[in-house]
Amino acid sequence: MLYGFDIGGTKIELAVFNEKLEKLHSERVETPKESYDAWLNTIVSLVQKADEMFNCKGTVGLGIPGFVNPTTGIAEIVNIRAADHKPIVQDLSMRLGREVRAENDANCFALSEAWDDENTQYPCVLGLILGTGFGGGLIFNGKVHSGQTGMAGEVGHTQLNYHALQLLGWDNAPIYDCGCGNRACLDTYLSGRGFEMLYRDLQGQALSAKEIIQRFYAGDESAVKFVALFVELCAVSIANIITMLDPDVIVFGGGLSNFDYLYEALPKALPAHLLRSAKVPLIKKAKYGDSGGVRGAAALFLTKS
Repeated sequence: MLYGFDIGGTKIELAVFNEKLEKLHSERVETPKESYDAWLNTIVSLVQKADEMFNCKGTVGLGIPGFVNPTTGIAEIVNIRAADHKPIVQDLSMRLGREVRAENDANCFALSEAWDDENTQYPCVLGLILGTGFGGGLIFNGKVHSGQTGMAGEVGHTQLNYHALQLLGWDNAPIYDCGCGNRACLDTYLSGRGFEMLYRDLQGQALSAKEIIQRFYAGDESAVKFVALFVELCAVSIANIITMLDPDVIVFGGGLSNFDYLYEALPKALPAHLLRSAKVPLIKKAKYGDSGGVRGAAALFLTKS
């Protein structure tokens, strides 16, 4: 059996899958906030319970809101203080008597989508999350590419380029501070949060993403104008990622991925920002939603034949 964990700041979810990634069981518990031992024991307890339930010793994959440095083995999970800067993989492996693998939750999202029956044919799958932030995961032949420090795919912390700044207006382009310490990161523009902030600063009215999208579909002039600009901003920025990686398919997740107009408009806007011989990849909406994290964590042990 394949065990996948979605480790969050408030909840820890375990889901058990078979080799076809069909979910057989799931359970959620609160995330221990202060004690590292309590945090480890919570995961160990869930694994042991699943082992007893399925009479096996399942594989254990973790999806975390951060990353584990592959050289030092130290986790960087700033919003889970109990486990931050701890050797979580090593400690869990020792307590469970088996290999434990951990990946960033955006990578797990992308991996889950890459292992969908419709996508296994593609050698390169790029997952992009348009949610509270803008994140990504890169999958080659069914395996996560996380890089030498575990940070590959952090597309949200690349920054606005020349064409994006020109689009937003050289003299009045909103320049936002990012939580990473830099400025003008894509995380603060191509996210749901960025969508709202840009509308406020460019159109002069504070609205939720849902309200902006409703006004767009109703034909509101300000909303239609803004969405056209936002699509172009996405095209300018995502074209750089496509030029660099040349993925076969891009899968969107996160709240803003439910804005269906993006799947119509973005493929039309991208070619102007790509090389002449480039091919716009298939762009589609994520299939597994909130289940993608645990499913992708479980898939960390799958290998293409």
